[in-house]
Formats: sequence, structure tokens, C-alpha cells
Amino acid sequence: MKKFNIRKVLDGLTNVSSATPSQPLGVRENDLIHETLQSEHFQLCKTVRHGFPYQPSALALDPVQKLLAIGTQCGALRIFGRPGVECHCQHESGAAVIQLQFLINEGALVSALADDSVHLWNLRQKRPAVLHSLKFSKERITFCHLPFQSKWLYIGTERGNIHLVNVESFTLSGYTIMWNKAIELSSKAHPGPVVHISDNPMDEGKLIIGYEGGIVVLWDLKSKKAECRYTYDEAIHSVSWHHEGKQFICSHSDGSLTIWNTKNPARPQQTITPHGKQPKDGKKPEPCKPILKVEYKTTRLGEPFIILSGGLSYDTVGRRPCLTVMHGKSTAVLEMDYPIVDFLTLCETPYSNDFQEPYAVVVLLEKDLVVIDLAQNGYPIFENPYPLTLHESPVTCCEYCADCTVDIIPALYSVGLRQKRQGYSKKEWPISGGNWGQGTQSYPEIVITGHADGSLKFWDASAIMLQVLYKLKTAKVFEKSRSKDDKPSTEIVDEDPFAIQLLAWCPESRVLCVAGVSAHILIYRFSKQEVTTEVIQLLEVRMQYELSDLDSPDVGGDQTQVAPTSSSSPSPQAAATPTRPSTSSNNSDHTRDNVPCLKVRSSSLKQSAGYQVELVVQLVWVSGEPPQQISSLAINSAYGLMVFGNSTGVGVVDYLQKTVLLNLSTAELYTTNDPFQKQPRSPRKSRQPSGGLCDINEGSATSDDRCKSPTSVLSSNHQQFYNGAGKAKMSRKLSLPTELKPDLVLLSVCASRAPVPLDHRDNSFSRSRSSSVTSIDKETREGITALCFCETMARRSEGGGVQPALWVGTSLGAVLTATLSLPPAGEQRLLQPIIASPSGAAVRLKGSILRMAFLDAAGVFQCPPYEQWYEPNAAEEERTRRRRGGGLASPSGGGGGTGGGEVEKDSQFAVVCSEKQAKVLSLPSQTCVSKHNITETSFLLRSDVVVLNSGACVACFCANGHIMTLSLPYLRPLLDVNYLPLTDMRIARTFSFSNLGQALYMNSPTEIQRLTYSQEVCENLQEMLGELFTPVETPEAPNRGFFKGLFGGGAQVLDREELFGETGAGKAPRSLAQHIPGPGGIEGMKGAATGIMADLARTRQALDERGQKLSEAEEKTAAMMTSADSFSKHAHEMMLKCKDKRWYQF
Repeated sequence: MKKFNIRKVLDGLTNVSSATPSQPLGVRENDLIHETLQSEHFQLCKTVRHGFPYQPSALALDPVQKLLAIGTQCGALRIFGRPGVECHCQHESGAAVIQLQFLINEGALVSALADDSVHLWNLRQKRPAVLHSLKFSKERITFCHLPFQSKWLYIGTERGNIHLVNVESFTLSGYTIMWNKAIELSSKAHPGPVVHISDNPMDEGKLIIGYEGGIVVLWDLKSKKAECRYTYDEAIHSVSWHHEGKQFICSHSDGSLTIWNTKNPARPQQTITPHGKQPKDGKKPEPCKPILKVEYKTTRLGEPFIILSGGLSYDTVGRRPCLTVMHGKSTAVLEMDYPIVDFLTLCETPYSNDFQEPYAVVVLLEKDLVVIDLAQNGYPIFENPYPLTLHESPVTCCEYCADCTVDIIPALYSVGLRQKRQGYSKKEWPISGGNWGQGTQSYPEIVITGHADGSLKFWDASAIMLQVLYKLKTAKVFEKSRSKDDKPSTEIVDEDPFAIQLLAWCPESRVLCVAGVSAHILIYRFSKQEVTTEVIQLLEVRMQYELSDLDSPDVGGDQTQVAPTSSSSPSPQAAATPTRPSTSSNNSDHTRDNVPCLKVRSSSLKQSAGYQVELVVQLVWVSGEPPQQISSLAINSAYGLMVFGNSTGVGVVDYLQKTVLLNLSTAELYTTNDPFQKQPRSPRKSRQPSGGLCDINEGSATSDDRCKSPTSVLSSNHQQFYNGAGKAKMSRKLSLPTELKPDLVLLSVCASRAPVPLDHRDNSFSRSRSSSVTSIDKETREGITALCFCETMARRSEGGGVQPALWVGTSLGAVLTATLSLPPAGEQRLLQPIIASPSGAAVRLKGSILRMAFLDAAGVFQCPPYEQWYEPNAAEEERTRRRRGGGLASPSGGGGGTGGGEVEKDSQFAVVCSEKQAKVLSLPSQTCVSKHNITETSFLLRSDVVVLNSGACVACFCANGHIMTLSLPYLRPLLDVNYLPLTDMRIARTFSFSNLGQALYMNSPTEIQRLTYSQEVCENLQEMLGELFTPVETPEAPNRGFFKGLFGGGAQVLDREELFGETGAGKAPRSLAQHIPGPGGIEGMKGAATGIMADLARTRQALDERGQKLSEAEEKTAAMMTSADSFSKHAHEMMLKCKDKRWYQF
């Protein structure tokens, strides 16, 4: 290795970190690989956010632009247009949004926050920005109102005062409505905060003000005094006008509605309690829950609509929240799944002084958005096209696959169409504003979300959109408990026993593997045909690895069963000794043994087109101890194998033969004299097979029983034995087509009695959930954290050439390998066993292993081998037509284990990334090519090897919030951005990198945040984003009619500028509010524009302006010179004319 050369660093000849040598380890200069990815290919930025806005608090609608805005309690804004057009914005303060107001058809939005600030958002750009802000310092904002086609915003406060703001300049007017002038002078009580402000539809000079205490004031803006006061003895929550301006309706805290005539302030014209029981004696109805909001909408041909939320009777305990629609004599109560936050009525006209003609109601719930069709009988809801059902059940895991096969999205969409619900409104979605982006990104992207109820959802995430394709319910495979008392005692989680924990998906073969929290694994195949499965095939795996506590190296002694250790005090023992299963699942001491956590359904299962279950694998209880949850998972369709690992060991399942191929503790994957062993080794007892295998040896098993046993053969150190520690059982009837199984099993049992080498290290210990496990035990426990099937270059001592292999990463940083010998494809694959040979440890890193991947000799990423998809329910002839693709070579056949001839030199790279560092090994020599210490003070949460711009790199997300990328194969740092510190374990659980610079994570329980680390995507993002504002002509105002125009019966117009402007009202006190210019202003937008073209355009514009000004100055100078010459000439002529005249001659 060459010495560190500071000159090369200073000259820019090398670009490596201080932790990386100046030249790759063990690589000659002539063998250096040219890395295509450079730092200029990377840039980090957020792209879009999908899902339902978390904790919504406010709702607004632009009826002309057809845009919908939702504010949240964390200061976020989500603006929705037509399906596929949505935008996310965030207030810097993070304060809750209490109210939103669109400047209708102006491309702007006003937001009022709980920190008493008001903001003006510019929606005429693809990424909205704040133009102006106003921060109130002495009063708290409670309500805002912006009349249609007005630039004056009314702001009501907690003190009962009303201030006016010019939305163009965002300055306060000197005009103020004080609460003590609004109420009667004789009233000494404070009316409470302002809860409603609106102007009379027929007279803009009349303003109605609702106070929480029960007083409504009709304020004359011109005379600056109260015209009428309407008093009720119940608190007011909302007010709504009749379009003629002669009546208004109020909702109250006792569940009543009062309708007032503006000319009669003495008492309400009508009082209604929609959900109250009407007494026969004519007394006042019983009080109900408060009516939080009411809207009064009129129609030209029929009765008006009164729509309200709340107001239910107090005796309706447990009843769901309701929206009530009163139309004429009919009253419809529409139950909602979640509490109502707000609702708005969609009308045909934006003008309040015309018949409203309502046609739909937008209802914002705490966890959903519902649009109700008012024009159809029964009030059906519209089918929501937005991806707002991410949180239908809490998301527990997430996988992102960019640039997948082009045929997978149409296939999922076709089977997903059959799952759509019926009964929706036949009309089109009414919120249809904005335009789609014009981006050129065309590769398919899929997001898979796993949920707490055991369901999976496949989403089409192409072109920065999100649309659900298909939903899979894994819980159908299991029996469901009808009640909590009926729950089986074997469940290891109190709630959500079917929750998805891990996913492994092969898009090419469409094979899906799912691991759940109840230590269960399901393998699915994709089919376009509907089938009925009479018997669900099941494998029960007993993972028990106990260490002997013998002090003397008595290897060939007693072969009796070792007594199980107590669950409260595990004692370390040295052998993976199997124990005989108990005869019953519940003994007298209630010890559970050999029983799974979930019960697979015994009845037939009708499986519709889509993903259909192929095999269920369940870990069973061992001597009263529950199985450990699955920590890592991988599947390979070319080999027909699935591998899983947990904190105790690893298991390999052949899902074609429905057998357990391998069931070993982590320690058993190490070979003799392994250089990476750390702990001293203990003497070990010889193995004794468990369960049915002991019966076979004793001659008590029949030939039929032996045929049902697994056909796995393990080859280790030239010894063949059956791993009895893992009891593999298939429930129901499994007819495996093999004649060799009895002989193989008997051979395995006989071979298992040979002594095991003493050098075989064991790092595992028996599982225990008690608090008596010492910290030393916890630290030395070596679990499985990463798994990878691959085709690697084998060592010369192992035959050389390309071989199928399994690489296993552990929690102690070791990478263990095992070579696989597969039978030939076709019928032989289903008859002959697979031979696995553990090869020991390849490398050890700091921290747990997160990811392993492989590159070819040129540094190009190697995809693991896979099988092309075929219809599993088709005829036998068609099923045999299988095509293999990807990988270095097809899996080897005949048990030879080699896929090629001898390899003269290293021709493959292995990339290994742990929580702390990354290494690249050269294969087959396993020499370290490069090494990089990623972090010393933190640890990685997610790491992946991704393909970007025809090159590969390592992408990392660190717990301290940094997102980093490293080049391959020499691990040069290319990107390091402090993006997002880990504030929630949800981020760590759902963060996912994908190819082509894409990534995502769940930033809240209901939302997915997508981001990119690709410079190319960042540059094209502006084109890909949709347009919110589109030029739309404002509808014509309603015709006043001849007689109304003649006699003044139409709407009265108010000159607000004259009344509220500085000339008419003066200036407001400076101490009341502070104006803050926003970054979205003209100056901010100029500064925010990036890129060379923008700079050149601004420079060219500045030069043009400068040249124009210079030419104007030159013209003015020439004109002045001409004028001066003319003046001089006239003065000279005058002087000559008057030279000889006397003074008296003038």
C-alpha cells in the first residue's frame, strides 16, 4: 500500500476522505476501475408528499379555480386540484393553521395560524411561497373573512375587536370595530371572542358579527355603528346568511338552530333542534351536543338546504359523528367514520347574493376526506381519487422499487380493478383545478406498504404521482379470533397479530415473501386466474439452539437429551442440541411447546386473481418460550429458495419442495478455525435428532411418515447430517414427489451421531424474555441482520468458478457464506435435494451488517438471478417454459456446485455495508479493495446499493440525519447532506432507497415524503410538478333585473378603498402588528430562481434595461442641446432687435 501523498490531495488528483487511503487497497494502478459517478451527479431535495394531511385543522375551497386547501396542526398546507395535482407547503413557525381563505380566482391563499400570524401565499408558481406575513402582538386571532372580489380582509380577535388588512400590501387599516361599540352601552359583560364575520349578500356596507357569548351584531360600516343586535341565551358557534340578505341562521351550543329576520332583533323567527326530542307539552326540547357549524344554501326551484355538523342527542352514546342534511321536510343523517373537522358546500356560483344551487359537500374528517353528492337520492359519496388511504391501517413497513419491469403495473392494475367498491356517485370528481406537469420521467415505480392488519397495498408511484393498484389481505390465511376472550394463548403480541414486518419481492418473477410479527412467513405467487385452495400448505419450524454447560471436553459421551433451561435464567451451553417435542401443546404447567403463534385456517380458501398463497412458514414455541420475530428476509425465484433469520439463527426453505433446507444457529455457520471467531469455544455434545427423526431411527415410523419428512441435506466439512435442531412439519396433506426421501433422512440420522468438531464456535444462547439476561449475554448474542442470495466466484479450494451462494450478515458485523448446489431445472429440481455447504466468514465490520451486493469485474452492479414470471395455474406444458435472466450464470446443476472453469484472477466485487463502515472485497480471493468508516459517533439506519446514471453507489441514511452516497468500488464520498435527524422510529422503519436517485419514508402516520438525491431529477423536477393556478374567467355576476335596478332593490356596492384606505381611516398603530416580507415576493422569487439560464436571462434583461436607459438619457441630452441652441438663437435675435431702442420706446 502506498503512503499517503498530500500533494495529490492538494492537486485534486484524488478525492477521498481521511478514513480512506489515497489508493484502493490491494489494487495496482493498471487495474483501477473508472468510476462513472461523480459528486456533480448528486443533489438532495424533496419532491412530493403523498397521503392524508396529518392532524387536519382547517379547510378552504376556491369554487372558480376548483382547488381545495387543507391546513394542519403542525403548520402544513396541502393544496389539491385534479387527481395527480397536489402540493405541500410548510409554515416556518410550525404553528397550527386555524383558518384558510382563498382569494377566489386570484391564485393566492391567506392562512391564519395559532401564533396570531397571517400569511399570504402565492399559488401562481409550482411551489407556493409566502408573499407577506403579519404578526399580531397584542391580540389573538379567532376568525378571518375575505369577501369575494375584495382586497380587504376582516380579522376577528379574542378580545372581540375586528381589524382590517389590505391583502395587496398586507398593511393594517386604521378602521377598527371595537367590541364596546358593537354591543349595547347598558351591557357590562364582555361578548366573548369573535366567532363569525360576514357581509350582507345584498348590502356590502352591512357586516354581521357573531360573538361567542350569544350576541350577533349587524354593523353599518359607513356610519361606524351597530344597526341591530340579536341576543340569544346560548353560545354561538357559526352563522350563515340567506342569499337575499333578509335572514340568517345561527348554530348554538345546546344543539339548536335559530333563524333571525334582520328587521326583527327581538326574538328569532324560528328555533329548531334537529336531533332533540320534542316534548308534547310544547316545552323547550332537551339540550343536545353543540352544532359546530351550519350552512344555509338556497336553490332556485326547491327548498333550501340546511347542512350542519354535530348537534346529536346526549343519549346517543357510541354513535359515530354525523353530518345532517335538512332539505325541506326530509332530514338525512350521514354517519362518518371519524370526527368532523370542517365542511364546505360546493355551489354553482361564487356569488353570495344569488341562488347557491349546492351540488356537493366536502367533509374534512380527522383521518379522511369525503365528498357527498347532494344531487342524487341517498346522497352517495364520490370515489376519492387521491391517495388518502395510506393509513387505512397503520403502515408498519414500506418498500420502494423504481425502474421495475414494465409489465408489472398493468398486471397489478388489472387484478386491482376487480377489488373496487360499488355504490359511488356516477359523477366526476368535482375538485378539478390545476394542470399536470410536463415531465419526461417515464420509468415505472412501485411502492409497497405493509400494514398492521396484515394487508399489503401496491401503489403506482410513477411520475411523482401515487395511485393504488392492488390490495392483498394476508390475514385471510389464518383463523381469526371472534373476541378477546377467544384469543389463543400462543399469540406473542397483544394487538395486530397479523402486522407486516418485512417484505421481499421479486418483480421479474412476481414472487412475494411477507414476514409478520407473529414469527410467520407467507410466500405468494401471482396468478391471473381465480383458484380455490382446499388445503393451505404449512411448514412449522422449531428453532432451538441451546448451549451445553459442560466444563469437560467430553465429546463422545452421553447422548441423552439435555434438559431445557429455565426461561428465567438461561444457562449458556455449547451445542445446538435439539429437544424432543412435548406430546401436547399445553401441559399441566401450561408450558407451550411445538405450537405456532397463529392458527392456519382449516377450511378451503377462495383466492381471487392476484397474489395467491403458496406456502406458510411458522416458527413454533419451544419449551414455553415464544419464537423470536423475523429480523431479515430474502427470496430467490431462480433457486426456489427463501431464507429468513432472527436473533438466534437462520433458516432456508425450499418453497418448491415445501421443505426446510437449513436450520442452523448463527454459530453453526462458522467453519473450523475461522479467523473471525471471538469468544472461547466450549466442548459440545453430539446431536440427537428430534421429533419424527428419532422415531425413524427407532423404527417406529412408517414409510408414509418418512415421505412427509424434509429432504434437506447439509454438507459441512465433508460430513452429511440432518439438522435436527430445526423441526420442520407440514400440516394437512403434502404429497411431495420424491422416492429418495426415506433413504436421505435415514442417512442423515445416522450421520448426525458422529462427533462434531470442537472448534465449531457457538455465539447464540437460548431465548429468554426475562429481565435476568445479563448485558454480557445481550452483547454476545449474534443475530441475523442481512441476507443475500447471489452467484459468486468460489475459492479455488472450493472448486472455483461461479456458484450459487447465500451470504449472511450478523449483528456482530460478520459476513458468513454458504455455497448452494442445485439439481438441474425441471423435474429433477423437484426430486433431488439441494446441498448447502457453509464456507465460514468472509469479512467482519464494525456494527451490524445492513446490506450486501455484488459488482462484476468492471464495477457494474450484478442483479441476483431470477426466474421470469409464468402462470402458476396454467397447464403443465406451459409452466415448464421458464426463462432465466440476470445474474452471472444460471444456478448450477447436478450437485457439482460450479458454474464455470477455473478463474485465474479476481473478477467480482462484494460490497458490504454495516452500521459503521463499508468494505469492498475482491472475489474469489476475498481481499479488501477499499474501506470507508462512514460514521464514528452515530450509526446507519438504512443502506442500499443503488444504480444511478449507469453506475452504482452506496446510499446511506444515518441516525444523525445525514444522507450520504459513496462511489463503487472505491467508496469515495460523493454526497453528504444533513437532511433530517431521526425524531421518530417510523422514519427508520419505513425509509427506503431505490434506483435512479429515488427514496421515500413515512414522515407522519398518514403521509409519505418522497425525495431524490439525483442532480438530473432535481433539474427536471420543476417541469414534472403540476400547475395549481390556471387562467379561468370569473363567472358573470347575477343580473339585477330591470325593476331592482330602477328602484334600488339589488345588491348595494361599497367603496371599501375610500372607507378603509389611509385617506379615509388613517394609519393603524404600529404596535398592533408587525409586517414581515416573505420570500415569495418579487425580490424573493428573483433570488430563488436558480440555474445558469436564469442568471443569463437576468443579466441579459439588466443589460437591456441599462442600454434602454442610456439611450433615453442620450435622447434627452440631444433634446436639451437642441432646446439650448434654439433659446440662444432667439435671445440673440431679441438682442439685435432691441439694441438701438431707447427705454421709452419699449
